[in-house]
Order: sequence, then C-alpha cells, then structure tokens
Amino acid sequence: MQFISNTSQEKKEILETIGVNRLEDLFANIPRDSLFSPKINGVLRKGISEMEVSRELQSLADKNRTVAQIPSFLGAGAYHHFVPAAVPALISRGEFLTAYTPYQPEASQGTLQATFEFQTMISELYGMDVANASLYDGASALTEAALLAVRETGRRKILVSRTVHPEYRQTLKTYGKSLNIREIPFLNGTTSLDSLEKELDDQTACVILQTPNFFGSLEEGEKIGAMTHAAGSLLIVSSNPISLGILKSPGNYGADIATGEGQPLGISLNYGGPYLGLFSCKERYLRKIPGRIAGMTKDRDGQRGFVLTLQTREQHIRREKATSNICTNEALMALAATIYLSLLGPKGLEEVALLNLKNAHILADKISQAPGFELAFTSPFFNECVVRSAQDPYQIQDHLSHKGIIGGFPLDKFYPDLSDCTLYCATEMNTEKEIESLVAALKQFHG
Repeated sequence: MQFISNTSQEKKEILETIGVNRLEDLFANIPRDSLFSPKINGVLRKGISEMEVSRELQSLADKNRTVAQIPSFLGAGAYHHFVPAAVPALISRGEFLTAYTPYQPEASQGTLQATFEFQTMISELYGMDVANASLYDGASALTEAALLAVRETGRRKILVSRTVHPEYRQTLKTYGKSLNIREIPFLNGTTSLDSLEKELDDQTACVILQTPNFFGSLEEGEKIGAMTHAAGSLLIVSSNPISLGILKSPGNYGADIATGEGQPLGISLNYGGPYLGLFSCKERYLRKIPGRIAGMTKDRDGQRGFVLTLQTREQHIRREKATSNICTNEALMALAATIYLSLLGPKGLEEVALLNLKNAHILADKISQAPGFELAFTSPFFNECVVRSAQDPYQIQDHLSHKGIIGGFPLDKFYPDLSDCTLYCATEMNTEKEIESLVAALKQFHG
C-alpha cells in the first residue's frame, strides 16, 4: 500500500478541527533550539538524490565501530558469538519474518512446529521437562520464575545471590515490590553458603542462583540445591546456554526452574536487543508457567499436527486466572536459536563452549602476568573473569578504546566494593593475537 499524503485542503481542515492555525503550533511547547532545522543541521538539501542519501547515511554509519571491526572483550550479559549465515537467511524468509501469532493452527503449522522444536531443545539443554515459547529476555524470564515460586509455595520471601546479573536483580525488585527480596552476599566470586544458610527458613519461596554467574564464576549448584530443598523452597537457576555444552544442566543438580538469556544462541548483539528469554521447569509446574506452549497432536485423519496447547495469558483467559501479563513472545529470536542449535548439534555446542572456556583462561593467564593486574577471584570460571587493577578501570577503558580495542566492564556501577575491578570476557571470536594485543596495550598503560 503506497502512502498518499494529505492535500493542502485536508491539512487545513485537520488543523481547524484541532484548533490551531499552523502545523508549527503543534510543537510550540518544545524549545526552539531543540527543534530540528535543515538550515541549522545542514544535513538535508533540496533535491538530494538516492545515491547522495546512501552516501550520506553510510558516512554516518561509518562513525560507529562494531565488534565486526575491532576486537571486543566486553560481555556482562551480551556476548559476541559467531552467527552462521543460515540463521539470518532463514529467519528472513517471509513466512517467518512477517508471521503473526498462530491463532489459527491450521494456517500456522510451520510456525507452530518451529516453536515446538525450540521448546524441545531448550528442555533438553536445561535438563527440564518442559519449556515455554518464550519470554522477552533473561531478566524477565528469571523474574517470572520467582513469581511462579511464590504462587507455588504460598511464601513471599525470595533469596537472590548478589552474583546474579545486577540488571536481573533490578528487574526482580521492580516486579516484586510487594515481596520480601533478600540479597545474599558473595565470597571469592560465588554465593556465600554460610550467609545463604542463615537466611533460609520456612518462609522462603525460592533461592535464585546464576551459574556461570555475572562474574563468570561457577556456583556450587548441588550444595545450594540441597540446602534449598531442605527448607521446602524451590531452586531457580539462570544459566548461559552456551556453557551447558560442557557443564551439567540445572535440572541434573536439582533446579526446579531453569532460565537464561538466549542471545548467545545465534542472535547478534543488535545494540542491545531484541533478545530472547529462556524458561524451563519440571512438569509439575506446567500449568503455572507464563507465556505459551506449543504441543504436537494428531488431526482427525491421524496426521501429525501442532497446536498452542497452553496460553496462560490474559488475552485468552480471565484476567485473574492469567499467570502473567506477558502478552507475546520472541518468536523470531526463538527461531534463530532453534536454527543455531540445529546447525551445531550437541557436539558443535560442546566445541563452542570449550573454545569459550579455553580463550577466557588464556586471557586470564596473560592479563594476570601483566604488571599491576591480577585476578580478583580464584573460583573456577567459564568465559568471563574479574581483573583487579592498580590503575582506574575507566582510564584503562579509554586507553584501550584509543588503541582500537573494546575493553571490559568496570564493576563499580553495580559493585562499589569492586571499584578497582573490571569484568573481561572472551568467546570463540577472540583470537590469541587479539588477546596478546589487549595485554600489550595494558602493559603500555601501566608503564
């Protein structure tokens, strides 16, 4: 459908109906120096051609430097991974890219099957019985898990480790303003078991754990699971899905609900989104989970078919019966994750995880050998590590930027007690040459 602009007469009638004389009057409350003016900004000129527009926009885009152009050691919840060409090619197909929610299963079999396959893969990856499809991001998935625990147990106390991603904890506090949320301190980069034991009681709905945690460190999931269940509480675990290529799945050490951020599974960084919330749990919580579940069935002719089995959203059932106000899902991103996992398979995912582990430890070893730098924690870690420096982390970050390197994440924003520390990340995309360049730049700064 082509756009047909309003005629001069129509514009006049619109303005008269609104009660203003000129179009400019609609913006009268905006300061004049904040209004865009082609004469002031010098960007737009009369009669500019398509070629000139393309050239102008390209010159503006070239001012950005991305992870495709310079090495990056920034993680903290969003990671630079290799995305096979098949992923963007397939999710760009019209039947997926433009499809809306599958209200009519007879017309949505492809979408429903892709959703069903996604759920199956996530369930297997996290060692759970069922997964939904899907949530907005890792933060909302973790928070929805906490709300499920409250509904299931009837308790209102939530224990969350300070090693859980700080933005996830902020989201939890926003959702759970009426709940009793307690943060458990950390020791040597992992949750303090003594502090956790003191807080656990018969009022605790759940314990929330992230492993690998925000620092990249591996938590003692089995011990924490045993402590949690002894108190009659639920264990909620958030895990990087790539790490599960080599680490034991949350379901195998007692997690009742397992969540995660799906961005590492074939989804580009995209300046922060859209991403993908992963949510899985044991079968007994099936009817309490948020979002929707696609199921496989048979039609009246005995042929395999797919349907939306559960839709616990307020648009489909009475508002007071809805488990969440999550009204949609990240279907296209879930499809990207499904394609990515299908291409890699279990062996490929293991290889990617091993590369992350290897590169992160090479990075840690080399940085810790540089004068003025040392690892802040001695706990085992996956693809991120915390580095303590004698110099200001922000000055180091600026120095690396001038060298054409995206450095780590200074931790003082979320952890004032770690004001001299930076979180560095390495994935399969970081070469040893890039790591050596980083360390050389750090040595120059210290020198």
